Amino acid sequence: MPRDHAQPAARPAPHADEPGGPDAPAPPGVETPFLELLARGASADAYEQPVLLARAEGAPAGRVATLERAKGLALRVRSDLEDRRRREAELSALFETAHDLAGLRDLDAVLRAIVQRARSLLGTDVAYLSLNDPARGDTYMRVTEGSVAARFQQLRLGMGEGLGGLVAQTARPYVTDDYFADARFQHTRAIDAGVRDEGLVAILGVPLTLGHHVIGVLFAADRRARVFEREQIALLGSFAALAAAALDAANLLAETRSALAGLEHANEIIRDRSGVIERASDIHDRLTELVLRGGGVHDVAAAVSEVLAATVDFTESAAAPALEESRAEGHAVRHGDDWIAAVAAGGEQLGALVLRDHPGLDPVDQLVLERAAMVTSLLLLARRSAAEAEQRVRGELLDDLLDARDRDPRLLRDRARRLDADLDATHVVLAARIDAPAPDAGQEADARRRLWSAASHLAATRQGLAAARDGGTVLLLPLAEGDAATELARRTALHLGTAVHEAVTVGASAPLTHLTGRPDAVAAAYTEAGRCLDALRLLGRRGDGAAAEDFGFLGLLLAGERDVTGFVRRTVGEVVAYDERRGTDLLRTLDAYFACGMSPARTKDALHVHVNTVAQRLERVGRLLGADWQSPARALEIQLALRLHRLSAPAPR
Repeated sequence: MPRDHAQPAARPAPHADEPGGPDAPAPPGVETPFLELLARGASADAYEQPVLLARAEGAPAGRVATLERAKGLALRVRSDLEDRRRREAELSALFETAHDLAGLRDLDAVLRAIVQRARSLLGTDVAYLSLNDPARGDTYMRVTEGSVAARFQQLRLGMGEGLGGLVAQTARPYVTDDYFADARFQHTRAIDAGVRDEGLVAILGVPLTLGHHVIGVLFAADRRARVFEREQIALLGSFAALAAAALDAANLLAETRSALAGLEHANEIIRDRSGVIERASDIHDRLTELVLRGGGVHDVAAAVSEVLAATVDFTESAAAPALEESRAEGHAVRHGDDWIAAVAAGGEQLGALVLRDHPGLDPVDQLVLERAAMVTSLLLLARRSAAEAEQRVRGELLDDLLDARDRDPRLLRDRARRLDADLDATHVVLAARIDAPAPDAGQEADARRRLWSAASHLAATRQGLAAARDGGTVLLLPLAEGDAATELARRTALHLGTAVHEAVTVGASAPLTHLTGRPDAVAAAYTEAGRCLDALRLLGRRGDGAAAEDFGFLGLLLAGERDVTGFVRRTVGEVVAYDERRGTDLLRTLDAYFACGMSPARTKDALHVHVNTVAQRLERVGRLLGADWQSPARALEIQLALRLHRLSAPAPR
């Protein structure tokens, strides 16, 4: 057959890697309709239209195949774009959630925001959050969103019970598309009843964890069967992690700020190591300035806190093992996430500087903390020396007043004014002594030193004076207007007893005025206070406080100056005043009653009145003096007061 009339040879189908293969680029113009569909975000069904149209127009099979390939590529691009948009939307929602939660400070508001966001992100009917209760060993419902059943809102789940209990126990997410048909977790009557009341079917639970600890469970649930995709589980897990961090921030805001300050400080060290040396120089200058200007231990702690960008506190008590280790080694030691630097002088422990929540402490910062502890011990010793010097000066002034050695009123006032004391005010002299017997002489001396120290501190804070004398302590304290020597003595006994952890008995003098003009008055008042102290101890009233006026007629014997008028006024003053106001004869009736041996019948004969009149007058006396006025002790005091009243009354003309 001639070559011009020969049949063309059959062309083999193109290979996938050859031009025209399944993955070969589409001819120009074929992808245009699909690009337009992508541009306007058309639905997946719309991508069939170009292929159907080509077939309807009778396009060659090759073109239809090319359109099919272009459609497949376009649908893949569309799927990728949708995945990206969905991921971007989820990330945006998480970012917005983090932004919102960062501004929350109230714990309840944080929890409500958590469940609201969870429900919104997953589009479920209900979202709820449970928190673990370490004390009871279970987890309980704290906040719900979309819930309508009261029993469900009050559920408590034991560890391993129900889906939530299993999540809390294992710290792993669990999901079920049909709760009642799922046998992987333990069903209980109470939990199933609550879930049934709420009508829940599909439930997803993810743990809220802080470190390795589960603090609760975050749930999303529907009232219809639903399959939660892997991406949704991961999304809720990410949100749960963010929610747990927000919970931690709400509960421990101060610790979080400290941690952030520590992170910032660590970043500064990494960026510029020379900043460490500058900080060390800065703290050295600051501590030197604090010492020179007389700063206190809390000023030192504040300065170190600022330099170390962390919280440093001075405390008189810290973790005993770590404190003892720091004192023995002379270095700061780590205790958990804290660092403890002992503040000591010689063998005496004065306290500790504690660097809070800063486990990663570099050597330079550790040295800063140790130097600060040394400066703190020096400041404490200086403050103690100054306090002891002031106590000695106060004691010397009181000794001079007791011994009447310095009789110049102007000089006494000047010395007192430098100690912030006013000798022209009304004062009370107080004699104080510890009553508990000491096992040996050394412990007795130590108890006396503690009493003197406590009394000196009390005198310094009350603008008074104190000195050690006669195995105890004597105080000279101002008496406030409206106050009484008895009340001051009782308060002082309670204060000193609390300070030294022993029973302290306090005797008080009568109030004194114009001390500088009466140099012997303080010594006499101290004698009176000592008598009251001895009387209290003899009466078995150890640990109490009293003045002479508290002992009735015995007070006349105890008082340095016999206050006869005051005794009469305290004993029968109400009767005297009643007679003066009403013109009655209660006082004369009372005198006759005792003179007649407390017999109403003989009293009426002595007064020439009816016995009923005597009874009425004695009843009135009882109302004025109290129901126990005829008891032996009171009757003795009243008879003495009546006699002193007669003796002090002006003689008739």
